[in-house]
Amino acid sequence: METERPNILIVDDDAELRELIAETLAEYGFASGAARNGVEMYAALERGTYDMILLDIMMPGEDGLTLCRSLRVPGTPYGRIPIIFLTALKDTTDKVVGLEIGGDDYLCKPFQSRELIARVRALLRRSGYADDVPSIAAAKQSSGGVEGEASVLSFGSWKLNVMARHLIDEDGVIVPLSAAEFRLLTLFLDHPQQVVTRDNIMDYLAERSLNIYDRSIDAQVSRLRAKLRDKGPNPSLIRTMRGDGYMLATPVEKGAS
Repeated sequence: METERPNILIVDDDAELRELIAETLAEYGFASGAARNGVEMYAALERGTYDMILLDIMMPGEDGLTLCRSLRVPGTPYGRIPIIFLTALKDTTDKVVGLEIGGDDYLCKPFQSRELIARVRALLRRSGYADDVPSIAAAKQSSGGVEGEASVLSFGSWKLNVMARHLIDEDGVIVPLSAAEFRLLTLFLDHPQQVVTRDNIMDYLAERSLNIYDRSIDAQVSRLRAKLRDKGPNPSLIRTMRGDGYMLATPVEKGAS
């Protein structure tokens, strides 16, 4: 009998980050739900059963600390759900306050995917969840393409840290990617200097539960080009192959971080 997957609720007002975390959790064998604020959080908790909450601290309206206090009020049905704070705050005092009001752990933004998964697994174990929580090693072995081969891919003046999902420019600055942008970029990096058709793109993203329609492919490529600073009449990195699709016009070097 298949073991039910741990279900994680992501509460964050950043839509791209919610999407990225959800995809990361799915890759490592977890189920997830998402909410952008406290109202949606409580609606999600009423609809389903969650084993953990990933709770952003800095949100408009009720912030994460306020929501944590309300969850931890004695007698509420959600008082025992483990909570990991997601925070961009660097002040230790703020982190201590979060733990004192009922948070179980915190993770500072930006964070690497493996650190997120490691903290989720550790907290689930401490909370008494079955010890067969999906493992990082198993998920890594099951991955394919460039994502399973090398942790850093270099192309042109850019680098992509695959495990951390960090796009890094020539000055070492991290450029955030949405889940769809990350997947699209890995598709191009897996087929450098080869034509990738529109059908290739749709099939690849659909396999990863990212629905995309033919009319939106150009918009997705345009957004990725913008992140790569590759816009203009003659993009040099991702070229449009008229009638065929797109091509990453530079070689890719694979290596360890």
